[in-house]
Amino acid sequence: MPILGYGTYQTPSRITECCVSDALSVGYRSIDTAQCYGSEREVGLACRKSGIARTELFVTTKLWACHGYKDTLRSIEGSLNKLNMDYIDLFLIHEPTGDVILRRCLRI
Repeated sequence: MPILGYGTYQTPSRITECCVSDALSVGYRSIDTAQCYGSEREVGLACRKSGIARTELFVTTKLWACHGYKDTLRSIEGSLNKLNMDYIDLFLIHEPTGDVILRRCLRI
């Protein structure tokens, strides 16, 4: 995992591909996106167009607003399709929802 990465938070999707392409051209190899950013497709395009081997890139995205196992699997598949990649290097939960985690942590 590269120590320094390029994040796409609040980057408008219309310029995300260009911004990620520029980041890759100056040496970034870790790219961060999320389902709720609406930029996974553009991140994937920039990565493919860069000519950099997929094995040289570290792509992170984040799960958003899923409820249950099957919904989560569909969501992961959706990210893979939007990125047009065979795998995601790091997949995070973006703001866990519900009270299950809170109750466990607070022992309610």
